[in-house]
Amino acid sequence: MYYRRYGHTASVLTNGKVLVTGGVNGSCTVDSTELYDPSTKEWMFTSSMNAIRLFHKATILTNGKVLVTGGSGDTVAELYDPSTETWTVTSDMNEIRSCHTSSLLKNGKVLVTGGSGPTLGNSDAELYDPSSDTWTATESMHYARYWHQASVLDNGKVLITGGINREQPSSNTAELYDPSTETWEIISNMSNKRAGHTSTVLTNGKVLVTGGDDDVAHSTAELYDPLTGAWTFIGSLPGIPCVHTASILPNGKVLVVGGYISYTAASNAAALYDPSARNWTRTDDMNHARNKHTASVLSDGAVLVTGGTDNTVWILNSTELYQSS
Repeated sequence: MYYRRYGHTASVLTNGKVLVTGGVNGSCTVDSTELYDPSTKEWMFTSSMNAIRLFHKATILTNGKVLVTGGSGDTVAELYDPSTETWTVTSDMNEIRSCHTSSLLKNGKVLVTGGSGPTLGNSDAELYDPSSDTWTATESMHYARYWHQASVLDNGKVLITGGINREQPSSNTAELYDPSTETWEIISNMSNKRAGHTSTVLTNGKVLVTGGDDDVAHSTAELYDPLTGAWTFIGSLPGIPCVHTASILPNGKVLVVGGYISYTAASNAAALYDPSARNWTRTDDMNHARNKHTASVLSDGAVLVTGGTDNTVWILNSTELYQSS
């Protein structure tokens, strides 16, 4: 990439290019963005956002535009149009957020939950309607959270897991949002407390939750079954703890890479989870140790990994590709 970044976003656009936005570049948060073209394997600049952003979220809408929220210290949200490579400010969110979640619902709306703002962790949730360019408050979660995860299930409900709030450094609580009723339901707790973990919907509809921080980074993993509402412990990831990435590959396996072992020690480890065999195997290590990076599955099945910080807490602009077999 042109810029060193961590705490940025990476989104695979409908044209196959990857849009990278914001993050920290050295000592400052940036509004810069750039595009990766897999056909040429080259990076190019595109127009800058209207606000500097760190630990924000980017969500691709059904119309192909990208909604970027939070991370700017205010309520400004904006849209990127890949056809014109321009940014447009939307109506403001109701709450200031960073380290929140943003999920595209099956009805085309976007659910934004929690995050850190004036307080460390809040329970507020709101909906963005692209057809009317409006934000509407929806029922709050039962628990305040930031650094949590959200996954849209096959039945359209949204699973929220873990996170941090003012009362505890990490949580094992989970809850479900039903878009048809705009209500939340508390479900059974995870086996482990987690923040900075990942949550991935598998091809069989189950949800793989990996790693996280519970005062110390840990590498445990578990599965949530929406049909039974039960959590199942499935062992530990080999060498991969917290603030890693998890990407579902075309063959249904999940590639988990990077993360940190301690606050000054990043990992270059990579592992594959096979849902059919229900086991973990190590795969080739990355060329650089990284955490707070991004990983994007390209149209040809390759995984593009960008930026992050390394073992010296140096911010990276390096990128690398993983080719799945």
